Amino acid sequence: MAKGIVGVDIGNDSIRAVEVMDAAGKNPTVVRFHEVPMPEGAARSGDVLEVHTVASTLKRLWVDGGFKSKDVVLGMGNQRVLARDLTVPKMPMKQIRESLPFQVQDMLPVPVADAILDFYPVSEGKSESGPVVNGLLVAAVKEAVMANVTATQVAGLNPVEVDLIPFALTRVHMRGHSSSGTVALIDIGATTTNVIIATDGVPQFVRIIPAGGDEITKALVSRLDMTTGVAEQAKRALGIITVGVAPEHRPAVEVIHEATGQLLNGLRNTLNYYVNARQNEVISRIMLTGGGSKLPGFEAALGEITRLPVSSDDGFDTVKVTRGADKQAAGKRGAMTVALGLALGSKA
Repeated sequence: MAKGIVGVDIGNDSIRAVEVMDAAGKNPTVVRFHEVPMPEGAARSGDVLEVHTVASTLKRLWVDGGFKSKDVVLGMGNQRVLARDLTVPKMPMKQIRESLPFQVQDMLPVPVADAILDFYPVSEGKSESGPVVNGLLVAAVKEAVMANVTATQVAGLNPVEVDLIPFALTRVHMRGHSSSGTVALIDIGATTTNVIIATDGVPQFVRIIPAGGDEITKALVSRLDMTTGVAEQAKRALGIITVGVAPEHRPAVEVIHEATGQLLNGLRNTLNYYVNARQNEVISRIMLTGGGSKLPGFEAALGEITRLPVSSDDGFDTVKVTRGADKQAAGKRGAMTVALGLALGSKA
C-alpha cells in the first residue's frame, strides 16, 4: 500500500500542509490539503520563534485537516539559508558531504559548527587536478532548523526530512513538459523571493532574496499613513498599472510602482549575473509563481525589464488531486505549491 507523507509550509501568519500518497512513485496523488492561521509573531519568514505556539497550531491543523500520516517534510528558505555554486573533487557523495566543513567556512555567515551543510550535485567535469563534481552547497543555520524540527516533534509529528524550499518549488513547477530548456523560476512570497534557474528540470542556480510583497505594503503604510489592511487592499486592487488610474489613487500607485521597481531591478540583475557567469547558457523563459506575483501588471513589467517571455503556472498538471482534496483547496492551489513540493521530494 502506498505510504502517505505530508509537506508542511510554515508561513508568517499560517501553516499549510499537503498530504500525498505515492510521493516518490509514478502516480503521486494529493489526498488532503488544509491551512490554519497562526498567531502573530509565532514564526517569521519560515523560522519558528515560539515553539509551543507553532506546535499547538500544527496539532489543530492535523485535527481540522484530517491528515492521516504523521510523517512530515519541513522546508527552509530564507535569509538563514544559502545555496552557492561549489566544485569539489570527484568522490563518493558520503565523502563529499564529510569534506564540506573543511572546504566552505569562508562561504558561510556563521561558524561551520553552527551550520547544517549539504551538497547537491549538478554535473561532472575536469580540472587541472582531475575529475570534479559541480553542484550547489546548501547551508542552513542549525538553530533555525532545530526550532522547526522541535515544534513538529512537540506536536506529536515525525519530521523525516528538512528540504530547501527552492528545490521543492522546482519539483512542482518543472515536471514533465514544463522542465525542458533553461528556465528561470521566480517565486515571490510575502517576505522572500526565490530565484531558481534550472536546465531540463535540474537546478543550476539558486538565490534567496530577503524581500517580497510585504515590502510594497510597508512602503504604503510608511509613506501614505495607511493601515496595513488598507495598504494590502490598495496594493492588490491597484498594482502598477497606471493607465486609467483615478487621481485619488495616483499617490498609492506611485508608491507601489517605486517599491516594485526595486524588486524588478533586483530580479533582472540576478538573471544577468547568471548569464554573464555562464556565457554558453541562455535563459529561454521565466515561470512566475507565488502570491506576490499576482500584483496587477507585475508579470508584464517583469517581461519588459528582462526581455523574456513570462508565464504563470499552478504546478498541478502532473499530479493527481482527489475530489476531496480539490474541494479543500477551493481556489488556494497556488498557496499549496511549497507544501506539495516538499512532499514530492520525500524519500521516506
